[in-house]
Amino acid sequence: MAPTNSIPPPAGVYVPAVLFFDDNEDLDIPSIKAHVLRLAKGGVTGILVQGSNGEAQHLSHDERKEAIRVTRQTLNENGFENVVVIAGTGAQSTRETKKLCADAAEAGAAYCLVLTPSVWPNQMTPDKILKFYRDVADASPIPTMIYNFPTVTAGQNLTSDIIGELAQHPNIVGTKLSCGDVGKLHRLTSTVPATKFATFPGKSDVFLQGLISGSAGVIGALPNIAPKAHVELYRLYKAGKLEEAVKVQALLGQADWEMGRLGSIGGIKAVVSKNFGYGNINVRGPLTPATITAANTQKLEALIAFEKSL
Repeated sequence: MAPTNSIPPPAGVYVPAVLFFDDNEDLDIPSIKAHVLRLAKGGVTGILVQGSNGEAQHLSHDERKEAIRVTRQTLNENGFENVVVIAGTGAQSTRETKKLCADAAEAGAAYCLVLTPSVWPNQMTPDKILKFYRDVADASPIPTMIYNFPTVTAGQNLTSDIIGELAQHPNIVGTKLSCGDVGKLHRLTSTVPATKFATFPGKSDVFLQGLISGSAGVIGALPNIAPKAHVELYRLYKAGKLEEAVKVQALLGQADWEMGRLGSIGGIKAVVSKNFGYGNINVRGPLTPATITAANTQKLEALIAFEKSL
């Protein structure tokens, strides 16, 4: 049964954490725990388990529950009870999405982030999209959020009109805009109260631009590598030090672009395992590990140097 008093997640820096696998492509629990702990110590507000960077579509239901459970347990056992856990619960049917939301709640997630089904994109009319999200929100035992990521949903790009209409639902409390559209973000923040609905850009290269436009922070892949740098930008912005924040944003924007060219998921794992003393480069097929060199990680190295200085 859906809660009746849902509130949005607190503003701040959220990270769709990569999930580490061993050489047999099984969950590498020690590396997953080490990563969760470094992110929490880096000051993130929350961790998204099974965002696109978490290879959600490559996991069984049991593995998805286990990853959420391990994340919540690791945070609790190390004094980070206040770090929020969001679970990606997107699936291709309404029925399975509802099941994943229930599983996420059981495993300790506080919120669900739901992708638009994408096997039949031509049949996903605005009415069907509205019905899908409302049906899921009606059934979810924890508050839900809308995940707009055209790259992984066969090009479907939800409009601000559709998201704004869904924001009126009592159990839909936010959105992650991985489309990177700051105009869309601003239209939402200027029409839906932040106390009811949290709007996050899904990319670090528009983190500051989003804040200026009223966003609740960021949910981005790059904090996997540099959580402290993102928290520092957020602090500078909140302190009114815009000029300093712009300099940090330039670092983030360059590194985010470079990481995308590396292949994001594999690139993140390769950079993390090289620079932070845990993890490995294994991904689940058909993805392949990324190869990093001094030539293709110059901007990331500049960001990591800044991260380690904080």
